[in-house]
Formats: sequence, structure tokens, C-alpha cells
Amino acid sequence: MARPILLDTCALLWLTAEEEMSPAALEALDDAGAGEVFVSPISAWEVGQLAARGRIRLALEPRDWFQSALEAGLALAPMPPDVLIASSFLPGEPLRDPADRILAATARAYRYRLMTRDRPLLDLGGAGHLDAIAC
Repeated sequence: MARPILLDTCALLWLTAEEEMSPAALEALDDAGAGEVFVSPISAWEVGQLAARGRIRLALEPRDWFQSALEAGLALAPMPPDVLIASSFLPGEPLRDPADRILAATARAYRYRLMTRDRPLLDLGGAGHLDAIAC
């Protein structure tokens, strides 16, 4: 069985909105077993920030929207202090976005494959520092 997947916030938004995703991303999601697709608590914060700034519109309040994503079968990834500290010491070119650093550190700590469209995260994967799936 393939390793679990961690959705970047953009992947979470596209997946829940049924936006077009890459064939590789769709195949990885199809191959993932029940409880093997994770979302980070930091994505809840990012969704809230995007909604508060008017950058996204959700059919539900952000808290309810995030909860419905979990109830649809996504699992909540752990975010302990060790992962938060590790996000400050990632290899390669430093990521500017703190949420991206936390997502990368989470993927590395738990050996998740990180599904994203964010170029800095894909570059980190291309450099061999994490397993990234372009969506």
C-alpha cells in the first residue's frame, strides 16, 4: 500500500470543490486507503484566514466547512510541538510561508506524501527533502 497523503490547503480546497486535479493526484487519491488522506490543523487556520480576507467563499462557516471535510473521510494529521520546531529547521531553501513549513515538517515527520500545487513545496520535493505529488 502506498504511503498516506497529506493535503496542502490548496489541495484540500480543490478536492472539496471538485476542481480538476492532475492524473497523478487522482491516482494517488484513488490508491489511498480509508483513513490514509490527512489534513493538517494548520489548514483550518489557513481556510479561516482566506475566508476572513474574502479570498475564498465557502457555503458554510469555516469551522463547519473544515469539520465537514473531516466527516467526509479526511483524517486530522497530528501537529505536536516537535513538528512545529522541526518546521524551523527544514533542509534546502527556506520556505517563506510558515504554514508551508509546518506542512513540510509534518509530511517529513510522518512520511506522508504531500499533495500540493505550491511551487516552493514541489521544489522541496524535487530536491529530495520530501515526497510531493503535484495536484
